[in-house]
Amino acid sequence: MQSILKRHADGKPWLFSLNLFDPHHPFDPPESYLKRYEAMLDEIPLPNYVEGELAAKPPYQSIDHQGAYGGRNIYGFTKMNDTDQGMVRAAYWAMCDLIDAQMDRLLRALEQTGQADRTLVIYMSDHGEMLGDHGIYLKGPFFYEPAIHVPLIVACLGRVVQRRSKAMVELTDLSQTVLDAAGLPHHPGMQGKSLWPMLTGAADADRHREDIYCEYYNALDSHREPAAHATMVRTARHKLAVDHSHNSGELYDLDTDPAETDNLWNSPAHKDIRAEMLLRLCHRMAWTVDPLPLRRSGW
Repeated sequence: MQSILKRHADGKPWLFSLNLFDPHHPFDPPESYLKRYEAMLDEIPLPNYVEGELAAKPPYQSIDHQGAYGGRNIYGFTKMNDTDQGMVRAAYWAMCDLIDAQMDRLLRALEQTGQADRTLVIYMSDHGEMLGDHGIYLKGPFFYEPAIHVPLIVACLGRVVQRRSKAMVELTDLSQTVLDAAGLPHHPGMQGKSLWPMLTGAADADRHREDIYCEYYNALDSHREPAAHATMVRTARHKLAVDHSHNSGELYDLDTDPAETDNLWNSPAHKDIRAEMLLRLCHRMAWTVDPLPLRRSGW
């Protein structure tokens, strides 16, 4: 938990806290939470995977299909049967239930101690979990929706408007959001875009960014020769991911293929869209350049 304290004119402090929770492997929830899903194991859907789909996708995915984290001997999709797949998903869901219960305790404590109206609670995750979708477990150099589309819930009684948003946002936006909520200035080196106007009703709740950008630069020591370098840009309709280590990539039309099964990277009919998305990706990469030190002269 990270906290920023600021006092109001009446002397009462604001407490802004950023809480990070992470259901993570090994998938080992308390037995009492798992029993609910064990009783309905036959009803749990199997992972979103089409046999052979990885043949048209960057090679790291086929490697991790054999075993997570670069082919290691863990969560090998090809070695797991339907019961194994269902049990992992059941355990993950049970872990999410455990988080819900703990968040309930936190929110009740804030209400009971009179702090709910001066505490900013941010519920989010650093990344998702593949859970066998596309034949892959855990995480790696790929940008499917289960890996990058993470929860984001923000609450502050009397300050944050209660509503849903379809806007595209990035985790880099959270730092400026917290500073705006505290009435503190942004550091000139920050590159996010505050969500505070959206959260307080001063801006359109469904429009924030035109696209989102992700990058994966040699994040795991298990992907070698070559090391994994990949970037992604996603708009409301299309997603483009580039595997810089193998001169390959992925392109999806999320309207017609929300499951991200049909890779259009080499589709002649989509070459113009690929070019447009590649240019968009270049622009996003260019603007990640360090803005510091601040320019102090005319040259």
